[in-house]
Amino acid sequence: MAPRTCVTPDGRFKVGIHDPGFRVENLRENTFPAELGKLPDGTPVENHVNFPASDVTADRTDRIYEVANPFPFRGTTFINSAWADGHAGRPETVRVPPKPACSLRENLSKGRKDESVLREYRQIYDLLPRPMMLALAQASTDPAELVALARKSCDFVFEDDGVTPAGLSFTQKDNGTKVPVVHDHDLYDILGNNPGLPDSYKQAMVLRPGIQGNSEIIGEAVDGTHVFEYLRRNSYIPWGHYAANMANDRIRYRTRDLTEKDMAGIRHLYYQRIYVRLAEQLDISLPAKGRALAVDELENLRQTIVRRIKAATPGTLTFTSSLWGWNFGFGFAQSGHRLHASHQMIHQQNAMIPGFVADQDGEAYDCFSCGDLVADFIKEFKQVHGKDFFPAYLNAIKTNRRTDGRADGPDSLTVHEDENVILFAPKAQVSEWELQLMTKQPCPHILAADTATRASLDRAMLIATQALETLGAQMITSVEFSGRFTAEDTGQHLVYSFIPRLPYAPGTFSEAQLRWICGCYPEDLADACRRAIKTNKEVP
Repeated sequence: MAPRTCVTPDGRFKVGIHDPGFRVENLRENTFPAELGKLPDGTPVENHVNFPASDVTADRTDRIYEVANPFPFRGTTFINSAWADGHAGRPETVRVPPKPACSLRENLSKGRKDESVLREYRQIYDLLPRPMMLALAQASTDPAELVALARKSCDFVFEDDGVTPAGLSFTQKDNGTKVPVVHDHDLYDILGNNPGLPDSYKQAMVLRPGIQGNSEIIGEAVDGTHVFEYLRRNSYIPWGHYAANMANDRIRYRTRDLTEKDMAGIRHLYYQRIYVRLAEQLDISLPAKGRALAVDELENLRQTIVRRIKAATPGTLTFTSSLWGWNFGFGFAQSGHRLHASHQMIHQQNAMIPGFVADQDGEAYDCFSCGDLVADFIKEFKQVHGKDFFPAYLNAIKTNRRTDGRADGPDSLTVHEDENVILFAPKAQVSEWELQLMTKQPCPHILAADTATRASLDRAMLIATQALETLGAQMITSVEFSGRFTAEDTGQHLVYSFIPRLPYAPGTFSEAQLRWICGCYPEDLADACRRAIKTNKEVP
């Protein structure tokens, strides 16, 4: 059986079309008429339509396009034409409205500035039920209001002026651990991630090195930027992970504030850490210690590692794959549901994955890496069709036809490309507005990416996230699908997925079944992103 993918062996996209029409047996026994209300002239509105006397025929329902994901393990996308047609050829509609200004203080004062008003709204903050207080902390754009809430969340120490926070009050536990005095951790996290909080409070609460814990800073990028690399020892990722955070003297709460130097610095720490850890496994001496490696030093180290792996005996490497991800943005509902992970300003994480560990019986247990799923699929594709998958995928992107078949709308999926990489709207999205970034040539992992390819990836990654943010995305999850360093050459390409979390789009039973529901054609998303990129270039 051929693998389930929308990419055909000859390099086209295959799209299923549902034009439902059906008849339904009426098995209801009783009727329950009721008046639902009245029109302005007093005419009653009744529910007769809900109780048909005979069987029901649905002759014309919405056309649904079914698109198997190019990678079968990611499921299938279903595009509702009734929703998507409203965006077709109208890129200005592919966006989320900007966050509105919000201030309970302003609403209460109604233009009054006297001291009694100040006392009044401070007292009201104390009277707010906690869910309302959390909602206000998330929504407010009023710096003074956010400061008042911050002082409720934790205890500060101040400069001599009594206004500027110098840091937090600490207490010492019985075991000697020093911890900040935080009264409401949820409120604290929400405020620390709110861009409207004054920078002096951001510094005291979340940005200054050490305020978030004792994680060691073991790397730094300083070439036109400033990025710290933190070690996360006790990680949810086995064997620990590393986090590249913008340093506290480079405050970045929006991707549009990131520069190319910033992104290059964040990514440099990723490449450097993976290469250094591989060099350690292979007994390769580093060109320097106590500082970041220069770009040419990093490239020379990469080439040395590649040669050494080719000559190494099987089993030399314990850690055979890299893991990379980026949670940008933060969201917290007053119900207590966290909508997205803390962005800690802007940070990216990486780790390495072993080839195997021992199971409970001492036998080898193969460790999971999401890139393995790509490797397994492209092998199956080659076995069944006798052709490589990625050339077919790239050709399908280049020769794409609109999903709805219209000849008068945009038909390109490409958002940005250069000689090394292509950024595009995938034909089948696992989230509305998903973008993907892919190398044009076989490059299964970052160890196979030379200096030029790495620079192209970094630049396109910044373009992707800034375009999505311009459309209104406030929370974006990005992941890397990479192959094993020790795998045979199968023509695998490096793939990144950028997945926004949009309003009114919670994960439901459909998503749990890998059925991704979308209301926008990918061609219209790509068109909107291209226009966003043009806007970003025109507006500094």
